[in-house]
Amino acid sequence: MSDMSASPVLWIGMLLAAVSCLLSLIVLRRLSLMAGQGGDTDMLARLCVMTERETAARVAENEAQRARMAEIERALSTRLDQRHQEITETFNRIARMMGRDLAEMRVTQSEALREMAEEGRRQGDELRAAVNERLHQAVEKQMQTSFQRVLEQIGAMQKAMGEVSAMTAQVGDLKRLFANVKTRGGWGESQLRSILDDVLPEGAYETNRRLREDGREVVEFAVRMPVRATVPPVLAIDSKFPTEAYERLLQAVEDCNPDAERAARRALETTLRIEARKIATKYIVPPVTVEFAVLYLPTDGLYAEVARIPGLLDEIGRTYRVIVMGPGLMPAMLRTIHLGYVTLALERRTDDIARLLGATRQEMLRMDGVLEKLARNASAMSSSIDEARRRTGLVTRRLRELDVDTRAAPAGDDGAPTAPATGDGVGGQADMAPSWSREGAAGRGM
Repeated sequence: MSDMSASPVLWIGMLLAAVSCLLSLIVLRRLSLMAGQGGDTDMLARLCVMTERETAARVAENEAQRARMAEIERALSTRLDQRHQEITETFNRIARMMGRDLAEMRVTQSEALREMAEEGRRQGDELRAAVNERLHQAVEKQMQTSFQRVLEQIGAMQKAMGEVSAMTAQVGDLKRLFANVKTRGGWGESQLRSILDDVLPEGAYETNRRLREDGREVVEFAVRMPVRATVPPVLAIDSKFPTEAYERLLQAVEDCNPDAERAARRALETTLRIEARKIATKYIVPPVTVEFAVLYLPTDGLYAEVARIPGLLDEIGRTYRVIVMGPGLMPAMLRTIHLGYVTLALERRTDDIARLLGATRQEMLRMDGVLEKLARNASAMSSSIDEARRRTGLVTRRLRELDVDTRAAPAGDDGAPTAPATGDGVGGQADMAPSWSREGAAGRGM
């Protein structure tokens, strides 16, 4: 490292010495050429001696510089060695301190972890004891509550069994009640009446309506259809409740007897067909009624069993023009009829509005004539007002001109104004009069 740092300086010194010698030789050569061959030999000798001395001085100086550079290099090397040793000692001291700190930290962490483990174990034991105590209390409380609930449920079950017994007696009463055909029909009729009252407006249906003048058959409910007619047609609705066939079907399903179930379904289908034929024969009387009627079944269960028979509802509707409905579908059809009433009322209201608009149009035409007359009168009045304003403007302008002429006239010897140079006062007034008349004529021409 010292050789590499000193070599550039030595090379620079040697290069400078060579350049100095070269320059001395060039100068001597020039002088020799200028002096010729014989006259200034002594001077050349002195110059050569001076050049050699200069070169020797340069070399000595280079050697001195080289010695100084070597000393500097040795000093720097010594300083670097010392610095490296100090840094090494510092690193070793820091390493020893860090090792000691890490050891102390490791001991501290181990102690802290041991304390945390002991504290966690202690807290876990306390928590386990508290949880066990609470769990024991909760289990005891839950057991007491469960026993109390079981006792309450047993009491409620006994009460329910009493209610079931009472309900069984009531069901028996209902069976005895429905065993009577007339009572069963009255129940279905009251249910249908309640649905009609809930959906349709007041007066939209009749009860026990006679459809034929020469017959004695009356339909239970006849709903007036919302159409434009003096005597609107009605929709006949009859309630039927074939309890015997339905109960046999339910008993067969409960007993899991397929043969009895098929027989009960055939009996129910036959009953429905017979009732639909009766309704079609008695209660479809166009134009008094519409082209179809409704057979109402009082329970959704009965309607569901009828709907499960394949093709029965479609065949009854196609063959007898009778629609079979239950309590779930009847309100939907009645709401459709109610919408028809609303639409009919809107149409009547629309006719009234159209008549009112026609009368309003006639009144507007008359008002248009009156306004046209007023416009003509207003136009004439506006023309008269404009003519009066023009005349007033002419008079005002003429008076303003007269005022200007009066102020501009020169004063006489006695201070009185003199007459205009165009003529005397009479002539001036005569000239003024035609001017006004001409302006008035011009205004009337406009």
